[in-house]
Amino acid sequence: MGEGKRLSHLDESGKARMVDVGAKADSERVAIARGVVRMSAETLALIREGGIAKGDVRAAAELAGVMGAKRTADLIPLCHPLALTQVVVVVDVEGATVDANGTAEVVITATAKTVGKTGVEMEALTAVCVAALTVYDMCKAVDRGMRIADVRLVHKSGGRSGTWDAREV
Repeated sequence: MGEGKRLSHLDESGKARMVDVGAKADSERVAIARGVVRMSAETLALIREGGIAKGDVRAAAELAGVMGAKRTADLIPLCHPLALTQVVVVVDVEGATVDANGTAEVVITATAKTVGKTGVEMEALTAVCVAALTVYDMCKAVDRGMRIADVRLVHKSGGRSGTWDAREV
């Protein structure tokens, strides 16, 4: 952490608190988060073929991600409830890759938008996590070894701090 910076969710005595955003100006805010679900190539094939007994994995996960974003303030104690203007979740089953070891990687991307006094990073991150958990739930009967990984913010814009983009690694 840079000199002079401190965690915004801690008061002067170190107690957790909700940040007062009342004096901040409204601005358009966008956040994009990304994560992956790693699974067997066989599980990916079942998803693509519609062979998962619980139904359309992609559609259910995308819808669940949107619902998760809308409930972020109920899940994360110090998050402000936001009036989201848009949430888009993409579970990229068709673009999924399979490595030499037979591990498939399905990328999940969530974009959250609002016009307001605070950002939507947590909503985008929550959307990715809930979508990934839904993929796991729907496919666990055939692949309990799936892994949810690499969930991170990749872009944010708006507000006092402006635009930020993650370095690709």
